[in-house]
Amino acid sequence: MARSSSGIVAGLTAAALAAVGFLGYQASATAPAHPPKAAAQEPAPAPSQSAAKQDPAKPVPVPEGSGTGVRVVYSVGQKRVWLVGDPAAGQQPKSFTVMPSTVHPKAGSYAVGSRSGAVTGSDGVPIEHVVRFAGTEGVAIGFSARADGATPEPDPNKKTGGIRMTKADGDAMWAFATINSKVVVVP
Repeated sequence: MARSSSGIVAGLTAAALAAVGFLGYQASATAPAHPPKAAAQEPAPAPSQSAAKQDPAKPVPVPEGSGTGVRVVYSVGQKRVWLVGDPAAGQQPKSFTVMPSTVHPKAGSYAVGSRSGAVTGSDGVPIEHVVRFAGTEGVAIGFSARADGATPEPDPNKKTGGIRMTKADGDAMWAFATINSKVVVVP
């Protein structure tokens, strides 16, 4: 029995390593050859005056200059995301606050390149519903929710790319932002 158990463990370990290798290859194969450079280590800009005076009873408007069509809009300065659906189909934008990472994506248009249901984040914390759309300096940048639901500020001494949100907002992001979905980053 001990011999067959060790064989099973070895087989499962080899299968897990092969799966991780395949997912890593798949992620690198779908990444752009020259992804846009992101401004690393710059603190997020302070929220604008108009964002600070926003009436909490009214929906937060989608930022001007964030493009058109179905898209995810991420405002680094407002620490907010909008899931912008098809208005012709009666879909109203869903908006929620997020906790930015220490490495910020540069303003511009991106596409979701990879997704993971559950992994360990670059900060060592179990995360779920990971939607990656950019990368810089070897750091993948994407949206995710911590498995424990918390959204603390990231350790400023670590280079992390996880833009964190609540579990409910992570569920909404996961359902909305599939591979090749447009992501627009604004200041």
